[in-house]
Amino acid sequence: MHAVINRSQFAKRWWTGQIVLRGVVLRGLGLAILALCAASAIWLYRSVHQFPAHDPRAGEYLAAIVVIQSWSVGWPLLIIGPELFRPVPVPRSSKFTSFTTRGNTR
Repeated sequence: MHAVINRSQFAKRWWTGQIVLRGVVLRGLGLAILALCAASAIWLYRSVHQFPAHDPRAGEYLAAIVVIQSWSVGWPLLIIGPELFRPVPVPRSSKFTSFTTRGNTR
């Protein structure tokens, strides 16, 4: 336990934790979210095509929202994985940014 606390205090990387996080957890989460998407899409298809024709119910709207959200979150987690959370360098000042940064006198 002392070694784990030491690593966290001195910002040392724990390579086994990174392998587990990179290889299994995020991509497994993406796969699970896509499985939820598939189950919701199947249920939604069967619900919409019930005989007799009916007006959409609240559950069908909710299932459609779940399908869209889980599709848009599941694929990036499965394909890109932990690279999704990689820090991206942002230039301090640029002609393309419209916000003011701290310490900027303009």
